[in-house]
Amino acid sequence: MSLSKLENVTYFDLNNQINIPVNGQIPLQKDQEALAAFLKENVAPNMVQFDSLQERFDYLIDNQYYEADFVNKYPFEFIEKLYAYLNETDFHFKSFMAAYKFYAQYALKTDDNQHYLESFIDRAAVNALYFANGDQQLAMDLAAEIINQRYQPATPSFLNAGRKRRGELVSCFLIQTTDNMNTIGRTINSALQLSRIGGGVGINLTNLRAAGDPIKHIENAASGVVPVMKLLEDSFSYSNQLGQRQGAGVVYLNLFHPDIISFLGAKKENADEKIRLKTLSLGVIVPDKFYELAEKNADMYLFSPYDVEREYGQPFAYIDITKEYDHLVANDKIKKTKIKARDLENEISKLQQESGYPYVINIDTANQTNPINGKITMSNLCSEILQVQTPSTVNDRQEYTQLGKDVSCNLGSTNINNLMTSPDFGHSVEAMVRALTFVTDNSNIDVVPSIQKGNREAHSIGLGAMGLHSFLAHNHIDYGSKESIEFTNTYFMLLNYWTLKASNQIAKERNETFVDFSKSKYADGSYFTKYLNQSYAPVSDKIKALFGDIFIPTENDWRALQQAVMQDGLYHQNRLAVAPNGSISYINDTSASLQPIINRIEERQESKIGKIYYPAPYLSNDTLPYYQSAYDIDMRKVIDIYAAAQEHVDQGMSMTLFMRSTIPAGLYEWKNGRTDKMTTRDLNILRNYAHNKGIKSIYYIRTFTDNNEEVGANQCESCVI
Repeated sequence: MSLSKLENVTYFDLNNQINIPVNGQIPLQKDQEALAAFLKENVAPNMVQFDSLQERFDYLIDNQYYEADFVNKYPFEFIEKLYAYLNETDFHFKSFMAAYKFYAQYALKTDDNQHYLESFIDRAAVNALYFANGDQQLAMDLAAEIINQRYQPATPSFLNAGRKRRGELVSCFLIQTTDNMNTIGRTINSALQLSRIGGGVGINLTNLRAAGDPIKHIENAASGVVPVMKLLEDSFSYSNQLGQRQGAGVVYLNLFHPDIISFLGAKKENADEKIRLKTLSLGVIVPDKFYELAEKNADMYLFSPYDVEREYGQPFAYIDITKEYDHLVANDKIKKTKIKARDLENEISKLQQESGYPYVINIDTANQTNPINGKITMSNLCSEILQVQTPSTVNDRQEYTQLGKDVSCNLGSTNINNLMTSPDFGHSVEAMVRALTFVTDNSNIDVVPSIQKGNREAHSIGLGAMGLHSFLAHNHIDYGSKESIEFTNTYFMLLNYWTLKASNQIAKERNETFVDFSKSKYADGSYFTKYLNQSYAPVSDKIKALFGDIFIPTENDWRALQQAVMQDGLYHQNRLAVAPNGSISYINDTSASLQPIINRIEERQESKIGKIYYPAPYLSNDTLPYYQSAYDIDMRKVIDIYAAAQEHVDQGMSMTLFMRSTIPAGLYEWKNGRTDKMTTRDLNILRNYAHNKGIKSIYYIRTFTDNNEEVGANQCESCVI
C-alpha cells in the first residue's frame, strides 16, 4: 500500500471512536486497537525488509540515505551488539498517536515516499551511534536512554542524526541588529539563510533608531522598526525550507523604545494591511522599571536609541534601563516621549487576548540570576533561551569589522516519568549531556559567522523536561499543589547538579572551558552559595518516597562540586532550558513540557487525514481526577510550578498561560466569586505575579473563547523541539 493512500484502513476510525462515550465511559481500548491496526495495516506492509543488518546498512549507505562516517567509527560486531540490546528491550509504542507521529514525521522513508526504511529501534540506534561519535560505551548508554524514553533529542537532532541528506541538528537561533543599514541588511540575509536550513529565528530590534529619529543629522528621516519587521516577515515567507513549511521568526523590542506602540499595533487584526504582521511573532523586553512605573500609575518615558547610543557609547539593548532610567530622563541630549505606563500595560494585555502575543522577557530577572559575564538582551522563538550576546558591526562591503556573538539552540529533553525510574539518574543525565555536547561541537553555522563564533566559544546546550503533569497524575498528585511544587523543585535541582557534574568532567577531560569561564560566578564559587545555605531535598513523605532510591546531594556534595568546578571549570556556558515540546512528547507518550494538559482526550487536526484523538498518558479511573484542564486551573499554580523549576534552570522556560474568555466563578479570587469576562486587568495581574515569582519569560497566552475556539494556540513548529 502506498503511504500516500489511506483507503481501506480501520485505524483512524478506531481512534475516532475514543471520542464516543460508551455507557458514560471513555472507550480507551479503542486507542490500543487503533495502534495495533496501524502497525498491521500501514507499517508492516510498507516496511522495507532486509536479510541481515549488514545488508541494511550497506543498502542505506550505498543509496545515500545514511552517512558512512558515523557507521565506520564502530566495528560492525558492536553495531550488531547494540541492535541485540535494543531488540531485547521489547519496545512498544503506547498509543496510536505516538506511532503515527513517529512514522509520519521521523522515520526515514524511501525517496519516492512510498516505504519506510526505519522503525523506532532503527532511529534510536542511529541516534546513539551518531551522537556517541565512536565511543562504544556511550553509544550503549545513549541507546538505553532513548529506547527507554528517558531522553529525547530535539526534533532536528532526532530526525537528522546519521542521514546523508540532512538538515541541521539545531532547533533555533538568536541574532541581533545594530543601528545601521549594513547591519540591517546582514540581519535580513541571516534570517533568510537560517530559515532556509530549518531554524526558527529570534531577532532583537531594540537597537534600531525610532521613527522620526535623524539620519545623517536630518530630522524625521528614520522609518523605525515596523518596515524592518515587514521585510523580515517577507523573508521568512520566502525562505520556507523548499516549500515544506513556513519559515518562522520572532522580533523583540524593549518597552522603552519609542516605536513600542506601533510595534504592538502591527500584530492587531485591524491593522492597516501595509504594516500588519500575519506570521511574524512578537516579543517584548521588559525591565523592572516598567513594573514599578505601572504599579504607581506613573508616566513613563520612551528614549531615542539613536541618542542613547551616542550618549552611552553602546547600543540601546545593552543599557540597564532600570538603573539608568532617572539619568536618561534628566539628560536633555536624549529625545524622549511620555506615555502612561498602565496604558502600555493594557495594550499588551489587549493584544495577548486578541492574538496570544507578545511574549514577555523579564530582562532584569534574567540578568540578575545570570552567572555568566555579559548581558542577556533577548530570547528565541519559544522564549526559553537566555544567553549573553555581543553586538557586531558591518562595513559597506557587508564584512564584519567587529564580529559579535550570537546563539544557536542545542536542545534535548528528559522524560520525567521515565527518568525517575532510571537505574542511575546521574549516569543517565551525563549521557544526555554528552549527546548534546556532540550537537554543539558539530554545529557549523558558517552562513552566520556571529552564531558560529557564539556556539564555538560557549558550547551551550539546553537540557529540559517534559511530562510533568502526566507524572503527577500517575502518582495521584494535584498539579499546582504543595507536593507538586516540592517535586518540581527537587527534580530540577537534580538536573542542575548532574549537568554541572557532567560539564565539569568534560572540561577536565578536554582541559577546556567555555570562553570567559574565569569571569563567571562559577569560577569564583559564588554560584553555589544557595546550595550550600539551603537544602532542596524533599521534605514530605510522599515526595521522599518518589525519590527514595535516587541520590540527593547534601551540602558536602555541593561543596565538593563547587571546588571541582573552581579547579577544572565547566565546558558548557549554559546547560538547562525547558522548551515547549511538540510532537516529541507524543512519541514519548507523555504530556508536553511542564504545562498542564488541555483536555483528557486531546483532539488534533492533522491536515492530511482529519482528526486524531490522544488520551492523556496513564489516563484511567484512578488518574482521571488529577487531569484537570489547564483552562480550569488557576494560572498562579502554573506560575508556581515554573518558578520552582526556574530556581535551578540557568536559562529560561517556555511557560504558556491558559485563560478562558469567560472565567468560571471561584477560579480567581480577585473575581470575587463572579463568573466574568477575562479583562486586561486579569492578564496584568498574572504578568506581575510571574515577575514577582522570579519568572524570566512568558511564552504564549492561549485563550479559550465562548465559541469553543482557541486564540494563540498555533505554536511555531520550528521551536517546539
